[in-house]
Amino acid sequence: MKTVNDLLKQAISETLNLNNNEVFLLKDLFKGYEWNRISRGDRLLLGTLFLNYVNSSGTYLHPIEKTSSKQQKYRVCNNQ
Repeated sequence: MKTVNDLLKQAISETLNLNNNEVFLLKDLFKGYEWNRISRGDRLLLGTLFLNYVNSSGTYLHPIEKTSSKQQKYRVCNNQ
């Protein structure tokens, strides 16, 4: 089983495949079965780590509103 840090690296690298202005949830960066195999606690931790990465690293990713189920949405803004 992958560690949360491995999952974070995987999610960050997967963002390179997104288009400018695309809106996504963290779980969209994983295959459905792969996301479902991650324990709930690890998914919550992964969400926190990903948001901290986005807020602290000055990336082309920006957090936007949350969904009705309290999942953080992100937008790709790479200005290319």
